[in-house]
Amino acid sequence: MEGYLGLSYLAAGLGAGLVVIGAALGIGRLATGALEGMARQPEVSGDLRTAMIIAAALIEGFTFFALVVTFVLATQAPKEAPATKPAQTQGE
Repeated sequence: MEGYLGLSYLAAGLGAGLVVIGAALGIGRLATGALEGMARQPEVSGDLRTAMIIAAALIEGFTFFALVVTFVLATQAPKEAPATKPAQTQGE
């Protein structure tokens, strides 16, 4: 059973890494788009900045939720398989 716990920690680490990479890519693309929009139309920079901050906060919230779910699943006690009856032989 101890091997399963080690594998769950490994899976949690990989899952957390994927979550953080996804969030970083999302926020990077968000910032890139907002900065390009501000460069093209400086008069709407205030609206774009507000929308960018709100979207980044939503991405961060989803990231923290995914990290919590990942670590909760990793620290759950492994479920034991139900015991099976041994097969009976013909002579018994």
